[in-house]
Amino acid sequence: MKNYIKDQIKKSYETKQAIYEDDALLDKIEDVARRCVALYKTDKKTILAGNGGSAADAQHIAAELVGRYGFDRPSIPSLALTTDTSNLTAIGNDYGYDQVFSRQLAGMGQEGDIFFGISTSGNSQNIINAFEVAKEKGITTVALVGRDGGKMAVMADVALIVPSDSTPRIQESHILIGHILCDIIEKETFGEGVGA
Repeated sequence: MKNYIKDQIKKSYETKQAIYEDDALLDKIEDVARRCVALYKTDKKTILAGNGGSAADAQHIAAELVGRYGFDRPSIPSLALTTDTSNLTAIGNDYGYDQVFSRQLAGMGQEGDIFFGISTSGNSQNIINAFEVAKEKGITTVALVGRDGGKMAVMADVALIVPSDSTPRIQESHILIGHILCDIIEKETFGEGVGA
């Protein structure tokens, strides 16, 4: 069993190594970080959504921004569309599950916000529908996906595609990327920055 455990750890760091060596992906992560830092110099916010484990990631990243990541500082506005069970169940019941994020984004999103859609496959229909609303409202879209990026990667302003076909490895890497973004946003907005 120990060898199996070690194999799982090895697969995780091999995925992260692939990200580490992918200059194009690193450039895109930097681009998203810069967009978020610029966003937080205005009165706009980040909005995140996903299903299942990706819902947990959306909530995790939003909580790091609203609360704190590495040090005490003013709260940063961020909203996970996965946390309001009354909204989710009402919209799901009245309009269908495919509309649970797009309907919320239509009501709470503003031009200039950034919307992160998180999906391991890149084909979650409720995120795709939210991307369509985001485009209509002038909201920047970021796809945090895996595999080939799916439909979301084509639709997004920026697609961060984890180079893996394994759902657990993709999710582990999504939270790594989320933490990197939170760290840069916090330090660039309220700390001494992270350099060029």
